Order: sequence, then C-alpha cells, then structure tokens
Amino acid sequence: MTAELDDANVNPKIWIQSVTYSDETEMRLAPEDIVILVGPNNSGKSATLKEAQQLIRSQSDKGKVLLNIGIASQGSSESLVSWLSERSKVSYKGNPEPTYEGMGFQIYQSNAVGWWNHGTSNGYSDLAKVFIHNISTEDRLGSANPTQSIRLTQEPLTHPIHFLQKYDSQEAKFSEYFRQAFGTDLIVHRNAGSEVPLYVGEKPALENGQDRTSEEYLRKLESLDRLNEQGDGMRSFVGVLLNAFISNHSILFIDEPEAFLHPPQARLLGLMIARDLPSNRQLFIATHSQDFLKGVLEASSEKLKIARIRRDGQINRVRILDSDMIRKIWSDSLLRHSNILDGLFHDRVIICESDSDCRFFSAVSASITGEETSSAADILFVHCGGKHRINMAVKALRCLDVPVSVVADFDILHESATLKTIYEDLGGIWEDINSDWMMVKNAIDRKKPELEATEVKREIIEVLDANSERIFPREAASNIQRILKKASAWAHAKEVGSSFVPSGDPTQALQRLANALRTKGLFLVQVGELEGFVRSVGNHGPKWVSAVLEKDLKSDPELEVARSFVRELIA
Repeated sequence: MTAELDDANVNPKIWIQSVTYSDETEMRLAPEDIVILVGPNNSGKSATLKEAQQLIRSQSDKGKVLLNIGIASQGSSESLVSWLSERSKVSYKGNPEPTYEGMGFQIYQSNAVGWWNHGTSNGYSDLAKVFIHNISTEDRLGSANPTQSIRLTQEPLTHPIHFLQKYDSQEAKFSEYFRQAFGTDLIVHRNAGSEVPLYVGEKPALENGQDRTSEEYLRKLESLDRLNEQGDGMRSFVGVLLNAFISNHSILFIDEPEAFLHPPQARLLGLMIARDLPSNRQLFIATHSQDFLKGVLEASSEKLKIARIRRDGQINRVRILDSDMIRKIWSDSLLRHSNILDGLFHDRVIICESDSDCRFFSAVSASITGEETSSAADILFVHCGGKHRINMAVKALRCLDVPVSVVADFDILHESATLKTIYEDLGGIWEDINSDWMMVKNAIDRKKPELEATEVKREIIEVLDANSERIFPREAASNIQRILKKASAWAHAKEVGSSFVPSGDPTQALQRLANALRTKGLFLVQVGELEGFVRSVGNHGPKWVSAVLEKDLKSDPELEVARSFVRELIA
C-alpha cells in the first residue's frame, strides 16, 4: 500500500508505512515513528535494518526476515528537482541536465525523476541514498573528524558540522548534549583554514572587544583537545546525534547506537534520541542494551514502538508494542529499577525469588551446559525480591513475548493466592490443580509444628530476659523470628521439602501438582529451599552460596540433585 501527494510545494519525502515479517506479522508505521528492535542474538534485528534498506532500493530484493515493506511518499517530481537543487552541489559535466552531489549520493537529474515516479512500487534505486541513511559505526566515528570548510552563505551544507558552524543555536544545543554526557563543552572552530574541527573542553570566554575570530580567543580554543583525537565513546556519541538530528534524510537506521558507551551515557543517548529527534524523520534502531532501552522509555514518546524479534527455525516471530502498551509496562517500578528488561535480549528468562537463588542456579547451569547439548545457553536468571512479586515479572515478560520460567521454594504451596496468580499468569487453569493443592496443603497443616504455643512462649521469654540493652539487638530479633517460624508446620516443610508430606495420597497429589506446575514453567524446589541442595554447608543466603560456589559444581557428588534440577530447568 502506498500514498502519494503530488504537490509541487511540498518537500519530497519517503517513509516506510508497513513492515511484514516472515511470520506474516505486519507492523504499521507513521512517518515520524521511532522503532526500537530488540531480541536475542541472531534473532533478526540487524537483518531487519539491512533488508529494509535493500527493499527501499528495489522491491524485488526479497529478504529472509522481511517478506515485504510498504513505502509511502509525498511531493512531486518537480518539487524533488527543486529540493535537490537547493541542498546539493550542482554540476553539468557536459550533460544537458545537472548532476546533484550531496551526503553519500551523486545522481543525474533524469534518473532521479524516473526513480521518483516509480519508487513506491519498484524501489528508489540510487535515489534512496538521498532519503535514507544507515548511520554505521564508521559514520559515527568519522563525523567527529574535521570537515572541509565551505562558503556558508552560498554553498549547500553537506556535513553535519556545517550546520553547527552556520547556526549558533545548533552548536549550543549539541554542546549542552555533550556536557550532559561528558561534563564539558563541544565547540566549533570557525577559523581553522580549509577545515572545520570540533574541540572539547571549557569554552573560552570572550574578553572585551573579542569575537570568535580574535587571535587570543583562537589560541585559547586551540589549546583544548580536538574531538577527533578523543576516545571512541565521545566520538560515537556525537556522531550518532549529529547524523540523527542534522540531515536531510527522512529515514534513518542505526545498529547498536550504544557501542563504545558506558551505561549512563547509553541511557542518556536513548533519552535524547527518543525525546528530541526532529519530527520530520523516521528512525529504526537495533539495540542490545538495557541501558539504552531504559533511556528511550524514559522519554515517554508517543512516537515510540518496540518490536521484539525471536527466531523460530527459519521464521522470525515478532511482538509489537505500541506507545500505550509501553507506558503501561514502564509504569511498573519493578521493571524500571531491576535488570528484568535484560530479558528482552535473551532467549529465555528464569525468575527466582532472591539474588542468592540466581547466583546458585546460574553457576550450576554454567557448570553443566558444556556437557549437555540440549541446554540453552542464552538464559537470563533474574530475581524479583520475593515470591509475592513473581507474578508482576511474569506478566511483564510474557507481555513482551519473552519465554519465562519460575523457580519457587517449597513454601509457595502454603497459600493459594500467590500460587494461583503465578500459575494462571503462566497460562495454567487453577481448577485443574486445586484439588491436589488442597490435599497437600491440608496434609501439612495437620502435622504437628516443631514448637507448640507454650514452648514458643517460653523460648521467646528466654530471649527477652537475656537482653537488657536500651536498643533491642538485631540478633535477638532474629532469634525470635526463628522461634516463631517453628510454630508453623510450614517452616519445617520449607526446610526439608517434599519429604515432609505424608506418604500415600498426599504424596501422590504432590507429584501430580509438581508435574502440572512444571508443565507451565513453575519449578518447585522439592528439597525445600536453596540450602537444601547442600546441607553440609552452614549459613544461609549469600554466605551459603559463596561457600557452595567454592566446590566443584560439575562433579561434586553432593551437588548431583542440584545438577539434575538445573538440567531440567534449562532444558
């Protein structure tokens, strides 16, 4: 489908109005949309950028990831010629019609007109270079290099630095961007002879009677460092913004704009692009960075779309989130302040209750993946601060089409509300398992707790009597918490796991329940809790994990139960 506006007074422009992936998912686009492509490695993000550019050049160049793109345009062939004349170097070279030269293109007028008239259906051939720009790594780093000086009042501006040189407001804006990222100014040298370099540092102050061409000012400026002599991070940051914000292109492609940047700068770059991108262009970005993505999300742009791509054999499956869905997900503080969004860049996410669980299961997984050919390597272990927040993470990741599993301690079976919510968020039907859960729950509830009420009272009094300090000691408070846990049969159940369930019908119900939960992706720690995998090591939580990780995770006999559990978990 195409749309053409034949108006000689309208500047010519092309944009992509639809993209159809190999799974036949169609993404509809507006002329000013910002599209962020995420997904695991080798899922089709970079291929999307490459094939889209090929299809703009020639509609017959079918790709493997993209089945088709729809191209739209505005403006007439007359407006195209007028527009090229204003923005290009014009030369005749012995021909009756002019040749136009600009940023990345050299095109003869009659060819340009012919391609323009048939571009939406056939592709724009070399005319595509006028309207689309792939901001490559080379372009980003090279844009920091000095450009050739031109007569600004008479010649077309053919490099982004020319815009900074001609317009003070543009220089001030980009210097402010640079200061936010690196804490210093970005300055144009306007009197360096045949070239126009950029400098970084504290901008020299103009003394009385001085201007930017005064010798004393120029000496101070030239004592600073040149941008092109700085590290890749500074040069790439500037290059991305210059090429994205200052150009005549209407479609931009950027693969991994976060390259060379530290996390805070990647996040800032994402924010600046999504918030400040000029409204006359369409942008496609493939990224592997949670930090860059968080910056983009912070901008809360109405123009934003996120497409998560994952490969399924020869098919690229796509989930598209529009701005409304993005706002709903980003309003969750769990996503904003955790690493759960990193799951967008992995094949699968496994949610655990605590950071200690993540460390242990991830380490065991790493110890066995070399010998288990069926193991998935691209798995992210994340925690969500306790079982009561697991469902929030499950909902968010499934909304983003991220395959997700859950590991939960045995006491997840204690109350129905938490278990039911997680199970249903994973796609299960609670009625299918309710009777088995009730049988297990009742069997544990009927068991005698480790301490009865009188014993609980006596032990707590002993702790209180042993302390006379004005501020109640933390250790004493912990001792009281441990005593209270012993007043419930579930505290003991969590310590020993499935062996605490009475034999016979309750044990059979537990087996059916655990299988049903596992089928939907909820893996029950049947040794009770993490520490049940290695009982020869004392302590709890992080201290226990640190001690266990010193063992031979790959072959220690005591860890075989843990290895078996993790093999099933990552299979």
